[in-house]
Amino acid sequence: MAAQDTQSVPASATGSPSFPETWSRVVIVSVDPQVDGGQWPVRRSVGETVEVVAGVIIDGHDRLAVELLYRHEGDGDEQVVRMPLRYNDEYVGRFPVEQLGRYTYRVRAWVDRFGTWQDQFRRRVEGGESERELKSELQDGAALLREAARHAPARAARQLRDYADAFEEGAIDDALDAHVVRLARDHDPREGAVESRPFAVEVDPEHARFAAWYEFFPRSAAAEAGVHGTLDDAAARLPRIKELGFDVVYLPPIHPIGEAFRKGKDNAPAAQPGEPGSPWAIGGRLGDGTLGGHKSVHPELGGLDAFDRFVAKADELGLKVALDVAFQTSPDHPYVQDHPAWFRQRPDGTIRYAENPPKKYQDVYPFDFEGDDWEALWEELKSVFDFWIDHGVRVFRVDNPHTKPFAFWEWCLAALRRDHPDLIFLAEAFSRPKIMYTLAKLGFNNSYTYFAWRNTRHELEEYLAELSGEVGEFFRPNFWPNTPDILTEYLAHGGRPAHVIRFILAATLSSVYGVYGPPYEHVYNTQHPKREEYADNEKYEIRTWNWNDPDSLQPLMKRVNKIRRENPALQFWRNVTFHRCDNPNVLAYSKAHGDNLILCTVSVNPFQAEAGWVHLPLEDWGLAAGEPFEVEDLLRGEFYLWHGAANFVHLDPGVMPAHLFRIRRRGRTEQDFEYFV
Repeated sequence: MAAQDTQSVPASATGSPSFPETWSRVVIVSVDPQVDGGQWPVRRSVGETVEVVAGVIIDGHDRLAVELLYRHEGDGDEQVVRMPLRYNDEYVGRFPVEQLGRYTYRVRAWVDRFGTWQDQFRRRVEGGESERELKSELQDGAALLREAARHAPARAARQLRDYADAFEEGAIDDALDAHVVRLARDHDPREGAVESRPFAVEVDPEHARFAAWYEFFPRSAAAEAGVHGTLDDAAARLPRIKELGFDVVYLPPIHPIGEAFRKGKDNAPAAQPGEPGSPWAIGGRLGDGTLGGHKSVHPELGGLDAFDRFVAKADELGLKVALDVAFQTSPDHPYVQDHPAWFRQRPDGTIRYAENPPKKYQDVYPFDFEGDDWEALWEELKSVFDFWIDHGVRVFRVDNPHTKPFAFWEWCLAALRRDHPDLIFLAEAFSRPKIMYTLAKLGFNNSYTYFAWRNTRHELEEYLAELSGEVGEFFRPNFWPNTPDILTEYLAHGGRPAHVIRFILAATLSSVYGVYGPPYEHVYNTQHPKREEYADNEKYEIRTWNWNDPDSLQPLMKRVNKIRRENPALQFWRNVTFHRCDNPNVLAYSKAHGDNLILCTVSVNPFQAEAGWVHLPLEDWGLAAGEPFEVEDLLRGEFYLWHGAANFVHLDPGVMPAHLFRIRRRGRTEQDFEYFV
């Protein structure tokens, strides 16, 4: 009822309710998709389609006309799409989103008086009513057409009047014509029409939905072991990353690092001479001795000019550069001296450093977003994004956004997108679900998830069901099996097979995923003895990697990313469907988009071979139960001929613990497969 534009009914002086000022027999009871009743926009990417389902009811059996009206914020007129009845009072319409920015849509409905008349007239004809009775009914139909003609432009009005004349002459066949009912509906006076409230769709760039991210530390990119790398050294690594099939190159903070309370190797409380410190302790000396912060580049990385060259090289290769934004400072940051009111003060006048008792982080100062000078602080932090946007960055990974006020993010992200609707923000918020989901509603169009800790078949199926349901209207998961902060027990103990399994799952369950690249591709999985993270952690020291190791996972990464690019079904993530397998250690799922159908079977056991029968929905796939069909294993380049709904798979972690099958919907004969494996 709330969808109608009606007023509440106040009680009169006598206690009896007054009549409503407006009312209609038509009620819009639901509109989907929507987020929190329309408070927040749903999210899509350029090239997707929004399917709108409206629940619309009326008393009795009259037919309804329901239409979808939509427009982009930069357009003038609304586009109108008819919403046909699906079933159970649900009407469905679709519209494409082809531009960045915001679209709005709403639903309008009214009694389709002529459609109702034609339906009843058809039943009268089929029921054998007399010619006299039918002629009388035709007069009513003609009157409805003449009323519609009064609301139609000249050409349509003439057509409607011609039909009305034919009705009055007893033309039964004309009365049953499909064209006349469409013509009458298009120009119906829409008496008693009701409308839903408007809803919004925020449209992101395509690579918010489909992308592979690769993270590495540029200071570890030098060719010579132990030497502090530059951004020019890092730029020399970009062609290899592009060749592996990645789309986004993500750099941890590139700013000068503080010296006060600098952390040492493996997060030791004090750094030894020559240790570089954590890049997240932002703010330190530049080459000329002055202090630099969030708008500066570490001098040993080559300064701002080297960063511009890095971005130019990435652009040349078709790679997006993602930059880490961490809103915190070292004690050496110029903000500390110039704006002490932006930080929390202790009773003795010193600035309060970050801590999570009993843990202390003396090398990091958090901002005070509620201080007396909060407006100036908010403007300055927004200007950090503006600065790097001016230097060609359109993708940002935001560190710990859940520890900053939600009101700040709502204001900041909306302000940035007014000028730059192509921005992508990845929220690094490993927090409670409601917090993570709220950040997505506020404008973060990618989010880290708990995928890294979902290891069993049941856990993965349950988690994907949660993420792809209503949450999926606004929350877009970016699956990472590892980060500099995360080396799970599964990867630490499962070795190379575990790395293969988790990489394939991340790249196929979600359409956007990432890896902290060098340790992952080299299967470096030595875990810190006290923490679920890497030993000899690159956050605190310079590491040396063999960028062209023939024994690495680079061939697998290249192969999987190529498969993703060539198969549209893997470029979306809410289209995943899980299938039954009689082995609980085998995860089976499919994805479809248009004619492209991919079936994935993955063992979740990195220690021993697993096998089982996978049961497939052949009818849903358009496959005849009694005919053979072809499957192509895209990982191995092998072909098989399968029969029936149940098919056997064998997965050996020592060889390849997964199949990525492309299903051919039209099967071939046995003779066609003589050369197949």
